[in-house]
Amino acid sequence: QVQLVESGGGLVKAGDSLRLACAASGRTFLSSTMGWFRQAPGKEREFVAAIDWNGGRTDYKDSMRGRFTISRDNAKNTVFLQMNSLKAEDTAVYYCAADRVPYRWPGAFSHWGQGTRVTVSS
Repeated sequence: QVQLVESGGGLVKAGDSLRLACAASGRTFLSSTMGWFRQAPGKEREFVAAIDWNGGRTDYKDSMRGRFTISRDNAKNTVFLQMNSLKAEDTAVYYCAADRVPYRWPGAFSHWGQGTRVTVSS
């Protein structure tokens, strides 16, 4: 079982950067593929990025590739999402997610955090 707590959201201006963090508890984090998703107002939740258990493989939604970077620090049980050149359409609640099946890639996510809100003003 993995518990996930996101942080780092806030109100920023278009063009700014923001770094989200997801602190995980539970022994299975070290072997878990981790992901970031987001849900904008009135829209369905969408995939943002994923990273495998040791950071060797990453994946991004095409529209975010090059602006967003996912990384993890297994020593600190934390996964990050660095977001650069933010746009108003990046406004959403961002969720961290974990795959319960060890070492699976691509991940299938069954554990979710409570989300952190990102608002980008134009």
